[in-house]
Amino acid sequence: MLKPATDPTDFGPQLRTWRLARRMTQEQLAGDAEISTRHLSFLEGGRARPSREMVLVLGSALELPLRDRNALLGAAGFAPVYRDSPLEGPALIPVMRAVDHILNQQEPFGAVLMDRAWNLIKANRGAQRVLALFPPLEAAAASNLLLTLCHPGGIRRHIVNWEPLVSLLIDRHRREVAAFPNDTARRDVLDAMMGQPGVAELGHRPSAPQGHAPYVTVHLRNGPVEARLFTLLTTLGTPLDVTAEELRIESYFPADDATERLLRGMAGDSRD
Repeated sequence: MLKPATDPTDFGPQLRTWRLARRMTQEQLAGDAEISTRHLSFLEGGRARPSREMVLVLGSALELPLRDRNALLGAAGFAPVYRDSPLEGPALIPVMRAVDHILNQQEPFGAVLMDRAWNLIKANRGAQRVLALFPPLEAAAASNLLLTLCHPGGIRRHIVNWEPLVSLLIDRHRREVAAFPNDTARRDVLDAMMGQPGVAELGHRPSAPQGHAPYVTVHLRNGPVEARLFTLLTTLGTPLDVTAEELRIESYFPADDATERLLRGMAGDSRD
């Protein structure tokens, strides 16, 4: 659980940082929060102290994640409102039960559970079979789903369309880091990605759609075996817990008939 900050003067600079990250003017944020621009200016400049309710209103207007709403409360000298429950704790039992159901229902195709920084938490059998078919050189390099695409010891060596794929992923993750300026976990992953051989050069290239599909395809090859996959992301719809809000399920689907036959055959599923 986050602790309140000891210096309430942190609130104004944090509020301004978030407003700029959201590319909002003071007039826009004041309008969304239903307060005067003058009052917002006083809050950002430290000439006014917010109430607990005002911090929550501003956090909602800025569409902050629950973790950052708690941090903004702490910067104003208030205790956190939203719980940060452990994954294995009793509060998240229904959530984890639902996660397991989704992972199982995705069979024979792959699905994984990860946190906000794309760290792998658990994988279904379908994802494990794909990983066995296109194995990383280093097991540790597969623990983060973004880093394994960039790390020479990850599954990078199996990706046929590596350069355009990683270029698009860097562009997307940079925008995510910019949208959450206080999130060191997301920034650390971006830094780790950019530190891998050949990746920094891709980060300076403008990303552009590849092909005619409405999604990015991951084209994998290991010797004579090939697979083409696309992904869907699932998140909790109405979270009131920091941990629950940050959970993501990435599901992998075959992008062509040959890949579907391959994945079903590996699972012993002979359906047409």
